[in-house]
This record gives sequence, C-alpha cells and structure tokens, in this order.
Amino acid sequence: MSATGGEVFEAVAEGSRRVILDLLARGPRPVGEIVTATGLSQPNASRHLRILREAGLVASRADGQRRIYELRPAGLAELIGWVAPYQALWKTSLDALERHLDAEADPDTEREDH
Repeated sequence: MSATGGEVFEAVAEGSRRVILDLLARGPRPVGEIVTATGLSQPNASRHLRILREAGLVASRADGQRRIYELRPAGLAELIGWVAPYQALWKTSLDALERHLDAEADPDTEREDH
C-alpha cells in the first residue's frame, strides 16, 4: 500500500514511530524485538507499525507465528524530496560557518566572503 498526501509526514511526526524506523533501518525485526527495544507495549507497537505500514514506510511478512517488519526505503521518497532543498541551504550555511570559524581561529587569514 502506498501513502497518499501527508500520510508519510503524519506517520513520522510521532517520536515512537521514528524510533521504530531507526531500529528497522538496521535490519528487519520481529514485533517482539521491536517491543523490547522500544519499551512500548505490544498493542502500542502494533498500532504504530500499522500506521507506518499504511503510510508505505514499512512492510511486514509472516515467518511462522511471527510477523517480521522491515523498512521500505522507497516510502521515504516523499520526505527526501521535501528535505532536498534544505540540504543545499544547510551545506551553504555550514560552509559559511566553517569559513567564519577558520577566520576567527587565524585572524591573519584573508576573509573570502568580503
């Protein structure tokens, strides 16, 4: 199932779901391991996983009696597309900060921005 509209943003807006995504970014996990790692109750973990699945951010599969969840990187495309313009801004700002700090550390260095 793929996300529509702001489902992806709504799904990652909640902190526990971001923790689950971080955990799944390290590899597929059964629900029991997600419960243990996050400290959530099983019903709460299942609810968060359902929301993430409906948003297209995770997929699940049966493995005997267990459900295994894994991250769907393609589901993050909406977030990546939204963040991309800001990455360029951050890089420019960080480069300017680095030049400023270098100039402060070595006052004899000619400033590049003036």
